[in-house]
Amino acid sequence: MLMKYPLDHPFSLAAEDVVKQIQTDIHKGISQNEAVKRSEMYGPNIFKRQKQKSLWWIMLVQFKSPIVYLLFFGAVVSLYFKDVLETIAILVVIVINALIGFFMEMQARSSMNALKKMDIILARVIREGKTRAIPSEQLVPGDLVPLEAGDIIPADGRLVVVNRLQCDESSLTGESLPSDKAIDALKEGTVIGDQHNMVFKGTSVINGNGKMVITGIAAQTQLGTISSLVASAADTITPLDKKLNKLSRKLIWITLGMTAIFAVTGFIQGKALLTIIETSIALAVAAIPEGLPIVATVALSYGMLLMAKRNAIVKKLSSVETLGSTGVILTDKTGTLTENKIHADTFAFPDENVKVHIEDHVLKFPEGVIKSSVENFNKLLLTGILCNDAVLSPNAKNKDNTKYSGDPVEVALFQIAIAAGLDTAVLLKQYVRIGEVPFSSEIMMMGTLHRTPAGDFAAAKGSVEQLLEKCSNVQSGAHIKVLDSKEKKEILSKSEQMATSGLRVLAFAYRSAKSLDAKDFMNNLTYIGMAGFLDPPRTDIKGAILNCRNAGIKVVMITGDHPQTALNIARKVGLIEQDNQKVITGKELPKSDSLTKEWRQRILDTAVFARASPKQKLEIADVFQQDGFIVAMTGDGVNDAPALKKADVGIAMGIRGTQVAKETASIILKDDSFTSIAEAVAHGREIFQNIQKFVVYLVSCNLSEIFIVTILGIVMPGATLLPLQILFLNMVTDIFPALALGLGSGDQTVMQRPPRDPKMNIITNKKWLTIALYSASITAAVIIAVVYCKEVLHSDDRTCNNVAFITLTFTQLFHVFNMSSAGDQLLNNEITRNKFVWIALIICSSLTFMVFAVPGMRLVLGLSVLSLKIWIVTIIVSLLPLITIQIYKAFSGKQQAKA
Repeated sequence: MLMKYPLDHPFSLAAEDVVKQIQTDIHKGISQNEAVKRSEMYGPNIFKRQKQKSLWWIMLVQFKSPIVYLLFFGAVVSLYFKDVLETIAILVVIVINALIGFFMEMQARSSMNALKKMDIILARVIREGKTRAIPSEQLVPGDLVPLEAGDIIPADGRLVVVNRLQCDESSLTGESLPSDKAIDALKEGTVIGDQHNMVFKGTSVINGNGKMVITGIAAQTQLGTISSLVASAADTITPLDKKLNKLSRKLIWITLGMTAIFAVTGFIQGKALLTIIETSIALAVAAIPEGLPIVATVALSYGMLLMAKRNAIVKKLSSVETLGSTGVILTDKTGTLTENKIHADTFAFPDENVKVHIEDHVLKFPEGVIKSSVENFNKLLLTGILCNDAVLSPNAKNKDNTKYSGDPVEVALFQIAIAAGLDTAVLLKQYVRIGEVPFSSEIMMMGTLHRTPAGDFAAAKGSVEQLLEKCSNVQSGAHIKVLDSKEKKEILSKSEQMATSGLRVLAFAYRSAKSLDAKDFMNNLTYIGMAGFLDPPRTDIKGAILNCRNAGIKVVMITGDHPQTALNIARKVGLIEQDNQKVITGKELPKSDSLTKEWRQRILDTAVFARASPKQKLEIADVFQQDGFIVAMTGDGVNDAPALKKADVGIAMGIRGTQVAKETASIILKDDSFTSIAEAVAHGREIFQNIQKFVVYLVSCNLSEIFIVTILGIVMPGATLLPLQILFLNMVTDIFPALALGLGSGDQTVMQRPPRDPKMNIITNKKWLTIALYSASITAAVIIAVVYCKEVLHSDDRTCNNVAFITLTFTQLFHVFNMSSAGDQLLNNEITRNKFVWIALIICSSLTFMVFAVPGMRLVLGLSVLSLKIWIVTIIVSLLPLITIQIYKAFSGKQQAKA
């Protein structure tokens, strides 16, 4: 059994206390022998391998469905009565459906493997005073690890030495800006995003260097915690699966009821037991919608192809339809609503504030900017370029493709200078750096000293409050005046306003003289102005969110970023109103097991959550699900993975998304655009309409078969449809028209209506009444044809059976035109415009004529060569249900119009 970790909250302890309690040395680390002992106590630095389900178990699970049980029952009974062909046909359906589910499940198995890819193969560690490279799984608590720019953090650790250290933790916390690291102790309860004296496994060092003492490995890291959350987040059964299973159970009870009626009636009439059993088998086969799982799968697969063209790659078939019933979209901020790139947004000068933006690589100023602000702006850009450690990337080719690496804020300064037309390379050559005061958490600023032919120039940037203490003057255009206390208060007030709006604020100052002391150039500076930096919203977001609102979909932002930054972006993208200040932070959010009714309602009413942990994202998704919403969750970071799995539909970003997020999600956006989500929702709604159409079609056809078998079994047993004839109808003349309905274009106004109630069945009570009408009209037509042939044409039982088969076949084929919406024209509607419907009718008609034309097939299905008169009668009678239903629809449409 592994020992308990020695430190629970290392961020709340002083660095020297951490070193002391964990028994290590800040210079030498631990010894090799001690490392071996600790490895035995705490185990390796790898995630616990989840025992995967066996392939056989995954295959068996595919058969866990009421409709599959019914199919198996039909196959067994058919085999008992030696109907081998019927048995084979049913089993083929079962196997095809199971294989599809099996391969989809196999694809989902890789979600946990993505986390393993984040394990580091080699890591540097200091043991016994010597730096060595070892496999990262051999790291133990207490190990001293040196950190440099470019390193991937191999474990969680407490920082003990820091030199301008910055880490990119966006994949873990959702914060766009790099985290500036320090070693000072923090308060208990400090959230991950604010734990600046800690570093976390899987994140990266982007600037500076330092040393950390490992305090957590494997499952005890933040990444390990997320790994366990992904594993524990239960996969929810999709609404479509639930509805299809519920429908199957209803059909089973209808079958049992009709079978019982027929059996009792047959027994009273004194019919032979074999006749009762054979007809009961026919009833069972008639009730089984063999084509339903296959048609649903093909329709959803077709939807997957169309959605792929709309930049949404669907990994889980049922997610296509589920997305269409989404009522809430929980979205990450960084990289989803925003560009995940830092830009200079606002400049505050002594005389005015100026908002700028870059368009086509050119800086755009608003109209009416005063001259003094322009002069200050130019001086600020010069200072920002000189007091800067960002470097030109080796692969940069031209001005439009100039790329810098380093601190994102410093990169943004270069970008805006280039957009303003400055030749940064020339300026850096003219101003030769001869001195530097590096940034540190103690002084909260940075300064550089430069030599030029005209004299020395000092450039400085940093915290507004700290930098002002070094300033004695303030510049306003060409004028420089003394910086008094009143001016300082005004500047500090401006900086607070900018920070409150979610901007990261830096102040800029300079000093120029013939000669400056390299040890004292950071005093008597001249203040220029401030710059506010922001990860801006994506340009297409506002319209996409508006479309979601019009469609009745609530969009909720959940981010690990600062509350004010989150609110600012939420306002910019139209997620909340400009005066809305409602935000819930992770710190104030109660634990899931102590959520009161009032807190649940508060969560449901809130659109912005900030400083949220991965576990809290999971819990917020659960609150919405428990309130009956179908939840879609978007994200791109490691921190989003648990909620992506928990949500009804997990949507990952394809470009910026981490491997973990993409493997866990059921849908991946190729373009990382929220707009693609709105388009995918629209298509999902269209698909549900198509599914509803073909389910109504299939069920009405199957019910009519049940009624026909029951009625003929009672009044004319010799004409009763045979099980294999019914199977032919279900597998051929039902499936192809149903498939055609599933591939229709759908209603183009779906995003102008609210999402449907997730509790609503595929077939509502109103639809059941419609199905009853459809089934009754089809049944009546078949009975009329059989009675006419028996009583008027004096046909024998075999011919009457064939008449029932032909009439039912063509009645069902014509019935597909009844699936048009009420009020549509008979010859011009979404069904008649669907090319797949006409292809299906041609295929089914051809197959029907073929089984009569080919002697072998005719014999297997118990069919005979029929006279032309019989064919004419059956075709004419087959049109009666279509004519009747269309007259009824036209009449009911007029009645509704009058109402």
